[in-house]
Amino acid sequence: MSDAVRTTAPARTGIGAFADVLRRPGIGAVTGIGMAARIPATAVGVTLTLHTVLTLGYGFGAAGLVAAAVPTGMAIGAPLLGSVIDRYGLRPVVVLTTAAGVLFWTVAPLLGYAGLLGAAFAAGVLSLPVFTLVRQVIAAVVPAGQRRPAYALDSMSVEISYMTGPAAGALLTVWLGSAVSMRVIGSGFVLAGLALWWLNPPVRAGGAASGPAPARPPVRTWLSRPLVGALLTVTAAVVAIMGTEFAFVAALTEAGQAWAIALVNAVWCLASLVGGFLYGAARRAVPLPLLLAVLGLATLPAALAGSWWSLLLLLVPAGLAIAPTLAAGSDAIGELAPDRVRGLVTGLQGSATTLGIALAGPLSGALVDAASPALAIVVCAAVATVVAGVAAVLMRSRGPERTGTQPGA
Repeated sequence: MSDAVRTTAPARTGIGAFADVLRRPGIGAVTGIGMAARIPATAVGVTLTLHTVLTLGYGFGAAGLVAAAVPTGMAIGAPLLGSVIDRYGLRPVVVLTTAAGVLFWTVAPLLGYAGLLGAAFAAGVLSLPVFTLVRQVIAAVVPAGQRRPAYALDSMSVEISYMTGPAAGALLTVWLGSAVSMRVIGSGFVLAGLALWWLNPPVRAGGAASGPAPARPPVRTWLSRPLVGALLTVTAAVVAIMGTEFAFVAALTEAGQAWAIALVNAVWCLASLVGGFLYGAARRAVPLPLLLAVLGLATLPAALAGSWWSLLLLLVPAGLAIAPTLAAGSDAIGELAPDRVRGLVTGLQGSATTLGIALAGPLSGALVDAASPALAIVVCAAVATVVAGVAAVLMRSRGPERTGTQPGA
């Protein structure tokens, strides 16, 4: 069925909007598999860090390089794997990445530091692109009028994964050892790969799940200013989110309140879940640059926190804006991506996310060391606010069909 026909269906609001999304063939299964696969994916960083420190005996600086090697590889691999999906379908990529995952997580506990560093990078390049894959399926299967709650649901599932994955990885490593933790993570990736191979969800409009795609359009026809603006908002949002997290972890540690880190982070994530639900259930869409500006401005007051409880309270408004901003970014990019290069474009979104993570840590860390956690929060929030203005200018050239307004709103 064409997009022109599918977008005419009236979109419901409230809980009904989420129910309509989950009723679409394959979406519930892909969402469930995606959330399950993201839990081991979010445990990778902390597990490799603790393995490097506790098992190999290196410092946290060396451990940080290993933990960063995986997302660095993913930033390179995601667009490449997306292009393969565009050309040959999903199953070849699932077979390749699952086999690579089995190999890495089997040998990783046996490697020395240098071998682990190189293997982690290679594993990142060939990592199952579960974060971008779910978004690609949503863009291919869900009508335009229902994509906002679909992407909101996806962002909410990411929050749940981040609430559980790192904690599970840390506990498994401390209690049972890093080798056991690594093999559990590897098993999770294998199960996710097998489930995706069996389900084989559509990755192109019209239900095409596999097989050669039509010729790819020239880059100049789809890499537009609005798409660049949407990708910039993703990077800036991640800088604000991850930079703030780094800063408040440092602030609580310096204040002798490290015990409160998990509590503050949990409340922050819960606020994001609430925000994602409200965004997906709302009657009208909110422009992406405006949401990014709200995220940046709402983060600024956290710099004034003087205790763990004040930090917790001041982060709630920022948390409410996290999932809506990320969901709106996915929605805008999904609308702007032509069907024949949707895998490549969603891969670029994954690279934009990883770039934000790569920028946030060093930026926030340098500001914490040079000045204070408060300044780190201010600067990371300011990045989001400034980029929101730039994105508003770039995305102004979107045509009437690309406004993001939902039919019937």
